[in-house]
Amino acid sequence: MIMDEALYERIERKKKQLDSLRPLPKSALQKLREQFSIELAYNSNAIEGNTLTLRETRLVIEEGITISGKPLREHFEAINHQKAFEFLEGITRKESRITEQTIKEIHRIIQSGIDDQYAGRYRDMNVRILGAAKSPPRFEKVPERMEDFVKRINSNPEKLNILEMAAYLHYNLVEIHPFTDGNGRTARLLMNLFLMGHGYPVTMVLKVDRKRYYECLRKADQGDMKPFSDFMGRNVERSLDLYLDAFKGGSEYISLAEAAKGTPYSQEYLSLLARRGKIEAIKMGRNWVIKKEAIQRYRKERK
Repeated sequence: MIMDEALYERIERKKKQLDSLRPLPKSALQKLREQFSIELAYNSNAIEGNTLTLRETRLVIEEGITISGKPLREHFEAINHQKAFEFLEGITRKESRITEQTIKEIHRIIQSGIDDQYAGRYRDMNVRILGAAKSPPRFEKVPERMEDFVKRINSNPEKLNILEMAAYLHYNLVEIHPFTDGNGRTARLLMNLFLMGHGYPVTMVLKVDRKRYYECLRKADQGDMKPFSDFMGRNVERSLDLYLDAFKGGSEYISLAEAAKGTPYSQEYLSLLARRGKIEAIKMGRNWVIKKEAIQRYRKERK
């Protein structure tokens, strides 16, 4: 197994808990999906340098408001990301297999009005990625690499589990870099298409984790997929935690400083465990929070 086994088992347990609550209340589910889609657009675009705040992203998408002083391109990026997400929701209900045409359509939507010449088209030039450990394949090899990429996703010759495959397809699309621009956004949306098709909630890479995200991608470039698989697994777990909190309830999330009280652990130690994915903490903005029962489970497991 590529992914940390304890992390994988936690995610599987939480996925089963969420499945046991189905069918989820439609109105509440729709509201949560709308919230997640806005946050996904904000974070995914912010990772690529978009300066719209979360509130501004919501206003652009939901109200059609133009934000003074912000480039028109950034408005298109927000609107297009939302349209691409709606496209994913539509095909998730109809089709399970990922195709090259699906990938091209996702890219076409997110680049519409931004770079219409190359929207939905593989690149016809060679590119270099600043800071990457290796260069993408030459443009002549992109069609062949993409054909093989899609075949491997649908046949899964390595027998990867769903979470590992989600990380694999995300990394490999970025590694092939089939488009002149928008590869990261396309990869994150494609990963969500795959996860949603297997019953997982929307998963996002937070803007505050941008540095860690790129570090894990560089390690994958060097042949070590485990850090990236674990990183994406923790993001999946975060979404499951938020869904379970919305539909199952339980105690409130508390800060790590509060969670450390009455335990043999310091706030700093809990923060280290959270960053390594060893405890069931999640990020709210820049801060880690956790539930009391998660601390109790960790203490019980340690004993």
